[in-house]
Amino acid sequence: MIPRYSRPEMVSIWEPQTRFKIWFEIEAHAADALAELGVIPKDAAKTIWAKAKDAVFNVERIDEIERETKHDVIAFLTHLAEIVGPEARFVHQGMTSSDVLDTCLNVQLARAADILIADVDKVLAALKTRAFEHKMTPTIGRSHGIHAEPVTFGLKLAYAYAEFTRAKERLIAARKEIATCAISGAVGTFAQIDPRVEEHVAKAMGLAVEPISTQVIPRDRHAMFFATLGVVASSVERLATEIRHMQRTEVLEAEEFFSEGQKGSSAMPHKRNPVLTENLTGLARIVRSAVTPALENVVLWHERDISHSSVERMIGPDATVTLDFALNRLAGVVEKLLVYPANMQKNLDRLGGLVHSQRLLIALTQKGASREDAYKLVQRNAMPVWRGEGDFQSLLKKDADVKKYLSDKEIEEQFDLAYHFKHVDTIFKRVFGAS
Repeated sequence: MIPRYSRPEMVSIWEPQTRFKIWFEIEAHAADALAELGVIPKDAAKTIWAKAKDAVFNVERIDEIERETKHDVIAFLTHLAEIVGPEARFVHQGMTSSDVLDTCLNVQLARAADILIADVDKVLAALKTRAFEHKMTPTIGRSHGIHAEPVTFGLKLAYAYAEFTRAKERLIAARKEIATCAISGAVGTFAQIDPRVEEHVAKAMGLAVEPISTQVIPRDRHAMFFATLGVVASSVERLATEIRHMQRTEVLEAEEFFSEGQKGSSAMPHKRNPVLTENLTGLARIVRSAVTPALENVVLWHERDISHSSVERMIGPDATVTLDFALNRLAGVVEKLLVYPANMQKNLDRLGGLVHSQRLLIALTQKGASREDAYKLVQRNAMPVWRGEGDFQSLLKKDADVKKYLSDKEIEEQFDLAYHFKHVDTIFKRVFGAS
């Protein structure tokens, strides 16, 4: 995490004070359950809450203890004992470190998912507004980066809306899968702690019980969580890359908002660069970089090892904080995006009508030409236009072989731009619903 690409709400989830607060809550809820089962005195459970519920944990003190013990949970428990007093001996009864660490991590990831889901909602709202604004704004659709057939700019944004709708659904599923609790003791057998303690802690922390843990919560859950973040990041990059292309000088169909006083280049005062969407491309790479380590964390030795631990200490904060920042930046880019319909129309007309070639092909076949002959007739008139040697419609009207099948009026009818947009309403209803 670096401040430049961080937002406070997400950062706070990963701060040491937050982590120690969650650790305490796990331990205190476990103590409550143990007290109800008669394993520890009820007064002890009450004292643990009373002494430490509102405590501000001394991070420096915990770090100091850890330098000696070389164990983070023991360091925390030692500091907790300094706060709670003698009743602290009843804390962590029958539990192992992973019970605390894994349950805490899943609380943090679930909270992070809640923020990311809200972030996607911001992106969706921005996309919907701009999509309806440009629902029928003609622009050129491209395949292989080459002009293909007309679309609308609203459809481009609708594509993204549908994709981020899926992103939201995936995040919701990932949150559900990651939100589990394990309080099962060493090697996960509950030998030293009753499963009812786990059930109590899970309910108190807003988690589901992990059906079977092996001292650690299975890391396939975490792999899926970070894989989902990687897919969402790729959706961010896909839209960012489209905007970057549209801002190219030779295209200039849309561009990022350029604020008063903003500078585009230290050397060239005229520059207006797509810095935000380029940044989003880079941030997406960082989020995706967490996916492979998360997948590799699935494979642990026997009932547990800690080869995953150092990885998760980094990718947990980095991936969630970065994606949170990226989604909010993307929402802002879409909200303020400068759109140039006149340039879209100019680019649409740039190939002299060649974008209607498929309509001519179909029209010729419907009038009796074989598909092979129709293709040759259209292509031989299209290639001179591609080289800048004439107008497509005029050349077709002069081609005697074409005129055997199509009159001038029938040729002209194939150049109706509105023909391409007759199903835009249908697509919008599929994407946005009847409203």
